[in-house]
Amino acid sequence: MSTDTAPTEARRHPRLDAAPRPPSAPRPSANGRKAKGSWAIKLGSLLAAAGLWQLLTATDTRLWLRFDRLPTLDEIGGEFARQLGTSTYYLDLLQSLIRIVTGFGLAAVVGVTVGVLVARSRRTGDVLLPLLEAVRPIPAIALVPIAILLFPSDEQGIAFITFAAAFFPIVVSTRHAVRALPTLWEDAVRTLGGGRRHVLWHVVLPGTLPGVFGGLSVGMGVAWICVIAAEMISGEFGVGYRTWSSYTLVDYPAVIVGMVTIGALGWLTSAAIELVGRRATRWLPRAEGNLA
Repeated sequence: MSTDTAPTEARRHPRLDAAPRPPSAPRPSANGRKAKGSWAIKLGSLLAAAGLWQLLTATDTRLWLRFDRLPTLDEIGGEFARQLGTSTYYLDLLQSLIRIVTGFGLAAVVGVTVGVLVARSRRTGDVLLPLLEAVRPIPAIALVPIAILLFPSDEQGIAFITFAAAFFPIVVSTRHAVRALPTLWEDAVRTLGGGRRHVLWHVVLPGTLPGVFGGLSVGMGVAWICVIAAEMISGEFGVGYRTWSSYTLVDYPAVIVGMVTIGALGWLTSAAIELVGRRATRWLPRAEGNLA
């Protein structure tokens, strides 16, 4: 071998006794960087909104909207800290949550059942759908006078309003989810000898879970709107009642505290439903960026 080609051969075949290079540090994944960036944007938007509120209220700004009548963040924070030290605040929280759990829980069970029945049975649909479609356009809060006259206690009436608010979104979403199922799935199970009950439990209900949880999420939001309104009208305890009572007493910091509490409760309950939905439908294929 000539001396001219020796360096080339050495570069082509490195020495076996050369010291191995230390492993490089793992780079953060693209999904991790995107998640951190998303949380930073979300936190930044909240801080920007809070800073704008403080600027407009502290300077008594009047730009068509009268921010000089609204409390500053300092006043809201002081009122919030005061309420956290009282038992009334937690009693109101508990009362509103009990009403939501009662009305929404009944609506979830009845709504999913009725939605599956009207989608799977033509005769049941002929009987129930005309009545459901006639009542569905009526806002649930418009049923407050009927609830006051119909039920012997305010608690039962508020639970009924909450039930009516969440019932129809759940029924509609479940019905459309059942009808959107590919008939090929059911035909395949029936070909293998599966009966109607087997098809219901192993094809219909699992296949409709994404649509059902979508209806549950929407129903929870509507339920909170109506339960707060019902508490303002006929309640004795609850976040809605306390917020309206603070308004009648011209205690505007307490009103904002009530609004923030309502928003936090609605967000937490909706997030809980979405979390349960992701766990229940983890068998579904998802895009890489949407993994739970």
